[in-house]
Formats: sequence, C-alpha cells, structure tokens
Amino acid sequence: MAKKIGSKTKTPMPCQEARPRARNFSEVALGYSVEMAVAEANRCIECKNRPCIAGCPVEIDIPGFIKAVAENRFVDAAHILKSKNSLPAICGRVCPQEEQCEKVCTLGVKFEPVGVGRVERFVADWARENLADETPQKQPPNGKRVAVVGSGPAGLTVAGDLIQMGYQVTIFEALHKAGGVLVYGIPEFRLPKSIVQNEIDYLLHMGVELQTNVVIGKSLTLDELLSEEGFDAVFIGTGAGLPSFMKIPGINLIGVYSANEYLTRSNLMKAYRFPEYDTPLIRAKNVAVVGGGNTAMDSVRTALRLGADHAYLIYRRSRNEMPARHEEIEHAEEEGVQFHLLTNPVEIFGNERGGVRGMRCQRMELGEPDDSGRRRPVPVPGSEFEVEVDTVVMAVGQGANPVLTSTAPNLKTNKWGNIVADPETCATSIPGVFAGGDIVSGGATVILAMGAGRKAARSIHAYLSDPERSSQTEIQEAVMQG
Repeated sequence: MAKKIGSKTKTPMPCQEARPRARNFSEVALGYSVEMAVAEANRCIECKNRPCIAGCPVEIDIPGFIKAVAENRFVDAAHILKSKNSLPAICGRVCPQEEQCEKVCTLGVKFEPVGVGRVERFVADWARENLADETPQKQPPNGKRVAVVGSGPAGLTVAGDLIQMGYQVTIFEALHKAGGVLVYGIPEFRLPKSIVQNEIDYLLHMGVELQTNVVIGKSLTLDELLSEEGFDAVFIGTGAGLPSFMKIPGINLIGVYSANEYLTRSNLMKAYRFPEYDTPLIRAKNVAVVGGGNTAMDSVRTALRLGADHAYLIYRRSRNEMPARHEEIEHAEEEGVQFHLLTNPVEIFGNERGGVRGMRCQRMELGEPDDSGRRRPVPVPGSEFEVEVDTVVMAVGQGANPVLTSTAPNLKTNKWGNIVADPETCATSIPGVFAGGDIVSGGATVILAMGAGRKAARSIHAYLSDPERSSQTEIQEAVMQG
C-alpha cells in the first residue's frame, strides 16, 4: 500500500548566496543535511510500478535506497546505490535527473517528483565520510585482461564493473589526470575535483590500474593493445573532445576560444588559481559565450568567476529550447549572466593587435521545427547590432577526435567520425573491441555515458566467457552492415 503524500514540493537545496558565489569557485549547492535527506526520502509514495528504475540509465534500485534513507539506514542505502553506480557522488551532482528518473516519478504526476539526485548526493557524501575504506566483494581473478581507453564516465563505469567480475583492468588516459570530461569540462563550482578524485581512488583501491599520459593512436595503437600488450578485450570511451567553431569572419582572432579549451585551461590546468598556477587564460572584462547547453552555462559562469564585468550568453533560440538543465540556467541568471536569446553571431571584430574587440549579432525568430524537433531559428532582416566584447567562447558542440580511429582502419566510423557500435552491446566492427559514451553517441550526458559503460561491461564479460558464440559474430556483421 502506497504511503500518504507528505510535502508536495521538494526539500530545497541549500546553496551559496548568488552574489558572493559568482566570484568564487566553491561548490554552489551545499548538499542536504541528514534531516533534509530523510524528509525528502519520506516523500516517496512507494508506488508499485517503480518507473524511476526504468528511467535510470544505470538501473539503480532507486526506491530501495530512498526507502533506506527514509528509515535512517544509510549504510544500506550506500550499498544499494553503489551496487549499480560506481560514481554516485558525481551523478548526484551533474546527472539530469529531471529528464530521467524524476521525469517518470509517480509523485511527479501531480506534484514535484522526489529529489532523487539530491538524496543520491547525500548518500554518496555520507558514505565517503563514514565508509571510506569499504570496497565491494570481487569475483576471484579470472586471468583475463581488459584495456579501457579513456577515464571519463563511460570508462570509469566499465572499469568498476569489470574489476568486480574478476578481470584485470587497465585504464589508459591521454591527459595527465584521470576523469575525462569530469575534470577538464565541468567546473569546480559544480563538481569539485576532490569528489572526482575520490571516486577514482575508490576504483584504484579495488585494483584498477591507471596509466596517464598515454595517447592510444600515438603511444600505442589499438592493434598493439590486443596483440603486443596482450589484452583480451578493449573498451573505447574517449569522449567527444574535438571542438566546433562557427564559420564566421573573425573566428581566428586572439581571444576566441572553444569551450573545450576555455574550460580545460580553467579546470584541469587550474587557471582559476592564478598566479599559483600560471596557466595562460585571457582575463577578460566582457565575455560572450555562444551556445545554450550545459557546456555554455559552465563557460559563462566560469567567465564571471574569472573576473568578467559582463558575461553574455548568446543563443539563437529561446529559453524554452535551451538544452541546458533548468537549474543551471537559473543559477546563471541569479549570478548575473546576461542572456541574449534569439540572437546569433555573424562576425567577430578585431583590434590592431589581432585581439577581439566586438561581435556583430543578428536577431532571430523561430520558424518551423527542424530535425531536432526544436523550432528552427530564422534571421530577422535588418536586425543586426554590436556587442563590445574582448573574449568569445564557442560552445556549439564537439566532435570525435580522430587520433585513435585514424590508426585503426578496421574500426568502422560514421560520417561524423563517431565509432559505430551496437546500441545494446557496444560491440564495434572489430571482435573484442567495444565502445560507448560520447565517442559513439556524440556529446550527451554523464549518466548516459555511464549507462553505455554498464552495457559494455556485460558484453565484454559475455564475449570473454565465450568469444566464439554465434550471437557475437552476428553483432559484428550487423555493425559492419550499418
């Protein structure tokens, strides 16, 4: 029998005040107290259908860990959560629950859904403080070795699942620090690096091996991993790290960054802690960020924290079409980001030193829907205007880096350079090679990459248990045929 409904709205998340937080890199959301987490968990009505589980890409027993929190059984909650999710503290902070588990919450039909992400974060943070030395039971070593290329959310999930199954797992990371987009792409104020490192340390404690500064495609090839290095299978989770730029005049001026570079310099290379870390990044007064996704929000909010007097968000559609999380949009507005919606850049102006001095934009209006289902922006004739800026950040999407695929001719890719993989098994055109996350799907979310990692781990286990089984051959043939 379902519980009676308590509060009709979520327990509010404590946050830093908007004005001071816009000038520091400390975490914005402060997390639930024990009392808040228990109160929010008690909003769950324990419905029979449990649609939230189906809405979770990594299949967490959400009602199970929510009920445990409601009953103050935090150890049980942590065990339930970690049995399906190797990165709960990360997911609790950056996963778009409002589009997944919370979207299908039965309580949400009439009221606000249960704040699954907020309770997940509480459990993960509580476990970090109270169960620091605890690791899950592992199957005995089976003698099989798996290489994981890339240490982003997909790769970390594969590694965490396979190490528990008894495999020897080695992660190869091109950068000097593990974490992928979690460390170079998501700012400190939204996902502290210490949280990411703690999750990585958890995997290392379980026995995962990590090799940094190894570029697969340069240092080693895919073939060499499978032959000379002796790995039995490979998972590719290299993400979508190739930046995109608009084809407009002035795009090559000094002071025009891709969001990838801008955030990497600030986050991974710690430009925000200048002069302690002497990483070059223009200290701009007027910054324009072009785009409407989470990466654009991260960039424009970073610009404020780096000292910009004016941080503009330039987006060619309306607020309703913005793909960024509503929470991030609201936080940006509270912090003083100035939105230029239904606006599109057409030219960037330079000064005598080759730097940015301004941007010409054009007003847009929405026409008929395009292939994405969103209404297509159409230029309004005679509506051009200029904005004075000294830095421009392009957050208009990312593509697949070709370093690995260019040295693997038998690895099938599509016209965008993404690896072609079976959506259910993550199998590629090469037997024993699997792929998932943004390198397959294009830029998506952390939790979807983790979901792909979970599927891949199951498939790798099945493949290495019986590499000659006919279903695997059929999958390889289907991938090759497109």
